[in-house]
Amino acid sequence: MTLAKNPQPKIIRTERGLTISGTRITLYDVMDYLTAQYPPKFICSLLHLTDEQINAALSYIEANRLEVETEYQIVLKQAEENRRYWQERNREHADRVATMPPKAGREILWAKLQHQKTRHQLEV
Repeated sequence: MTLAKNPQPKIIRTERGLTISGTRITLYDVMDYLTAQYPPKFICSLLHLTDEQINAALSYIEANRLEVETEYQIVLKQAEENRRYWQERNREHADRVATMPPKAGREILWAKLQHQKTRHQLEV
């Protein structure tokens, strides 16, 4: 008895959302690059997808544009909320670390780092 494989990549719903079958890549990952106007071949290369997988994703997005766009906006909102939460939660720790003196024997490296930071801030 042989098992028949389904060579056709498809889009499935997982706990992460709409996902390209056989990967951990969501359609929202693809949407990030589409929104930034990356060409499909480049997206394919960045996400290590096959031509069939990227075509399945693009076809699904096109056929279900409203659903995918709606979910994508929700994902973006959640990501921004998570970013703000962790930024606020880590602010006190980051401030404390920033005021710590360098470890013994690393004073020269610390001075170089401070010089680079100052120079970078002046360039911006």
